[in-house]
Parts: sequence; structure tokens; C-alpha cells
Amino acid sequence: MTGDDVADMLAAMGPRLRAARERRGSTLTGVGRATGISPSTLSRIETGRRKPTLEVVLQLATEYGVSLDELAGTAPAAETRTPATLRRFGHDKEVLPLTRYVGGLHAHKHVLPAVQEPPARPRQVSHDGWEWLCVLYGRLWLALGDQDLVLSAGDVAEFDTRTPHGVANAGPGGPVEYLIMFGPQGERLRPRTSPAPDPRADWPAGNRHGGGTG
Repeated sequence: MTGDDVADMLAAMGPRLRAARERRGSTLTGVGRATGISPSTLSRIETGRRKPTLEVVLQLATEYGVSLDELAGTAPAAETRTPATLRRFGHDKEVLPLTRYVGGLHAHKHVLPAVQEPPARPRQVSHDGWEWLCVLYGRLWLALGDQDLVLSAGDVAEFDTRTPHGVANAGPGGPVEYLIMFGPQGERLRPRTSPAPDPRADWPAGNRHGGGTG
């Protein structure tokens, strides 16, 4: 492994560290108190503006209960999680990473358990980035700044994560399942519905193949 490889690996750890922290249900302030690393430093690491040192990586791996292989993206393929093995964190929620968190847009699925009593207004957090959220099942309470939105299956919300935000199961009726796509550097989805040029035009002439037969 070259020095450039190590630098790339450290740079890609930010989104993985953020995902690990969120799966624990921890805030930057809480992690800062537990580790002695300032929340501003943690935020810069998570958004890729600062590369973590080995000492910091070890501290955070211990705090989040994850392996160094997982943070480095070198965990064996056998450890890849499936929907049947969502990671559970107490009675709070389950999270399934859908990408390997190598930078740029990444996605994960969340499941909030059913609630027996009306929930309190969700605790809000804010950080750099842009988020796209889609509800798959149930009713989700999204507290976005001063707004309170109740999203049902098929509803989508898109917002700047510097706006304070938090979610809870709006219940009653069972659990809530939703997808999140997050761009740590503010990356956004780019909807495309109009026809595009033939993508094969960018390939060398010798590598182009025609369409199907018949």
C-alpha cells in the first residue's frame, strides 16, 4: 500500500465514522465529551475536511464499537450486512448501510420501532451536508427547523443538513422504514427524465456493441 493509498483510505473514513456515530444514536457533542475530541474536529473529519490520525481512529472505533477494517472499508465480503441482519441499537432504531461509504453520496436504510405512546418532538441536530429522505412504510415525524412534517409511505423530503433536523415514529400503527441518501460535501441528487445521448458514444469504436437481436 502506497502513501497515496493510505491518504485516500483516511479521507474516506469520514462518512463511515459519521454512519457509525449515527448508528449509535450519538451526537458530536456527546462523542466529544466521551473522547476529548472537540465536536468541531469531529465534524471536519466526518465531512472530509480533515484526515483523522491513527490515535483518533482508534479512539472512535472503540467509542462506536466498530472494527478498524470496517472503518477502512476492508472488512471481508462475508461481513456485508443484508436486510435480515440490520444492526440494532438498543430500543431506538436499526440501520442497514447500503453503500460502502467511500465518499460522495451514500445511502442507508433506517427502521424506527413501533411506539406505544405519543412521541416527544424529535431531538434535532445539524451538520454540513445535504440529505434526501424517502419513507417506505409507516408515518415519520420530521422536525425540520421550526417545521413539523408527517411523511407517509412514498413521501420524500430533501434538505440542507445545516438546518436543525430530527425524526421520530409518528405512530400509531407499527414501525417506520425509510431510506436516506446523504452527501457530506453537499452533493445532491440530479433528477433525469429526458432522453440522454447514447452512452456508448463515449466508448472506443472497437468496444461498441449493437442492441439486442431480433
